[in-house]
Amino acid sequence: MLSFIAAPNLPLANLEVGQHFYWEIGNLKVHGQVFLVSWLVISLLVIASILATRNIQLVPSGMQNFMEYALDFVRDLARNQLGEKEYRPWVPFIGTLFLFIFVSNWSGALVPWKLIKLPEGELAAPTNDINTTVALALLVSLAYFYAGFSRKGLGYFAKYIQPTPVLLPIAILEDFTKPLSLSFRLFGNILADELVVGVLVLLVPLFVPLPVMLLGLFTSAIQALVFATLAGAYIHEALEGHGEEHEEH
Repeated sequence: MLSFIAAPNLPLANLEVGQHFYWEIGNLKVHGQVFLVSWLVISLLVIASILATRNIQLVPSGMQNFMEYALDFVRDLARNQLGEKEYRPWVPFIGTLFLFIFVSNWSGALVPWKLIKLPEGELAAPTNDINTTVALALLVSLAYFYAGFSRKGLGYFAKYIQPTPVLLPIAILEDFTKPLSLSFRLFGNILADELVVGVLVLLVPLFVPLPVMLLGLFTSAIQALVFATLAGAYIHEALEGHGEEHEEH
């Protein structure tokens, strides 16, 4: 599934591959199958959080132990990218990105969505849709600009003309390519993995798809880690600024 959809009166782009289950909201058309699976993923995360925190024990066990391990992992990830002094406010954002992408990717690798029939299109991992990955990447961009602007105010934009105004177009292009690279990397890897598994299931339905599915689980986890890691790195770059980095070097 690949599509860029704009409002009917604002035809920025219109490229679609495959069938989709559309919901109409006013003048907009949205991919219903993406919302359905996204809500399921969010519900699973919310339920897991409630189960882990409803009866907190001094010595954790069960779901509490699992969620504390996940929190420690996300905290270490944020600390490694942002540093000891800066990481704490960004743990919820980076952790939410990681967990949503991780569970979404695994849902596509583990759940036989094709057994559930829709009027049109088919269910799949939310990250199998370019609209989802672009939205996630744009959230990272907003966080990136918010971090820099909250730290330095309007002086943050001075980085675009340092060390010389000649580099202004390159600096602007760099900020545009960051969300594009994040979104297309995640979308391409998840789509490719599901296509490979689907083709192998049709050709050799018994044994060959199993190791490929296991590899898909591994690569899906890696993609979630890469996305969250790069998000933290971009936010750290905005907090530090190009000028300060040059001074340190």
